[in-house]
Amino acid sequence: MKNGRGILFTAILIILLALLISSLLSRKADAEIQELRAPREVVWKDFLGVNAQFLWFSPDRYQKQIDRLQALGLNWVRIDLHWDQLEVAENDYRVASLDQLVKDLEARQLKAMFYLVGSARFATTAPVSSPYQDQFPPKTPELFASRMAMLADRYPSVAAWQVWNEPNLIGFWRPEADPQGYAQLLQASTIALRQVAPEKPVVAAGMAFFSEMPNGQTMFNELGELGVQNLGTIAAYHPYTQLPEGNHPSLLNFVAQANFINRALRNSGVPEIWSTEWGWSAYKGPKEAQDIIGLSGQADYVLRRLALMSALDYDRIFLFTLSDLDQRASVRDRDYGLIDLEGNPKPVYLALQRFLKITGPRLIPADPPVAHELPGGTFSIGWTREDGRHLWLFWAARGGKVTLPNISKATLHDPLSGKVTELKGTNGLEVPVKTSLQMLVWE
Repeated sequence: MKNGRGILFTAILIILLALLISSLLSRKADAEIQELRAPREVVWKDFLGVNAQFLWFSPDRYQKQIDRLQALGLNWVRIDLHWDQLEVAENDYRVASLDQLVKDLEARQLKAMFYLVGSARFATTAPVSSPYQDQFPPKTPELFASRMAMLADRYPSVAAWQVWNEPNLIGFWRPEADPQGYAQLLQASTIALRQVAPEKPVVAAGMAFFSEMPNGQTMFNELGELGVQNLGTIAAYHPYTQLPEGNHPSLLNFVAQANFINRALRNSGVPEIWSTEWGWSAYKGPKEAQDIIGLSGQADYVLRRLALMSALDYDRIFLFTLSDLDQRASVRDRDYGLIDLEGNPKPVYLALQRFLKITGPRLIPADPPVAHELPGGTFSIGWTREDGRHLWLFWAARGGKVTLPNISKATLHDPLSGKVTELKGTNGLEVPVKTSLQMLVWE
């Protein structure tokens, strides 16, 4: 798979990384004003999906979860399949629950992407004594690929297939990240999937974060040198950060990072770019890698990140996750859900529901309104709604006020609280700016 396009891909990343570092060193992040215009329109039911662990729950429970999802007007789900649970011994398959789930997804007219991850016990390269049998790659890429093809043939209604998950992390690929090993797995799986389901997109594994590996290199760079982009698979990654805008108040570089990675991926020839995981947990602690932000912080962060990602060069994004999880998950992973274990909406669900109601089902790119004296650290995104009304999404690191000289009447929405304020002015409009997302609508 290796050729000159991989070298070009790597060169682009190096150049863009240098430009990014230079720009970051020359400005103070919390004082910068970032105005965004989306590259294309957004239709929420096609753009925004959720991860869903339906196989963790009984059909009655996951049907209630689907009710909540469809009440948001969304219909894409990403579902995890673990090889060792589906094939407990060679050719001994346990797929009754999966058969039922696929029938239910069809009946509810959901679009599902399934990803297969981990090695079955009979196929793993793990040492016999290792407690992490499924976290090692399979003995041969073709063996894994044959199981993906079998699943795609058995479940033709599945809309997309993703090959593995986060192979740049040791928790999914032991004993260490292996770009060449994953490239071989992806190539074999892509060939096998296209033989049985040629019309279905194949999605490469979602890389954790921005594809960084423990050795300091990035998986995207290494795969680019191997020519993986020539397979024509969709590129995917999981841009988890501490804050919606970056990892630290002094380094609000999420937009810059996403822009340079997405530009490099586009230039390398990938057909689409998906973010197949992103989000925040509302866990109470003890503290793990993510800061503790609580229920209100989860709602705030998810809306701000959604506002940013919708204006960047992503073709589809999947929030992690639809429902909270039980004790089988880690402490942090139990509380990423939009809804709790009983199917009740959490604050993040209600905030997202308000957000989607205010935006309407479809948004058309537009410039943000002309504004005087935007507070430092403002994020400003313009849209036109499907009904023709203008929409402005905005917040600032320190809050404040702003004057919009060309607008005399508008409606201000706070999607976190549900508060709606009618604003009027004779010489423009004075609008309060908060640290959380605000939404302004006008004719």
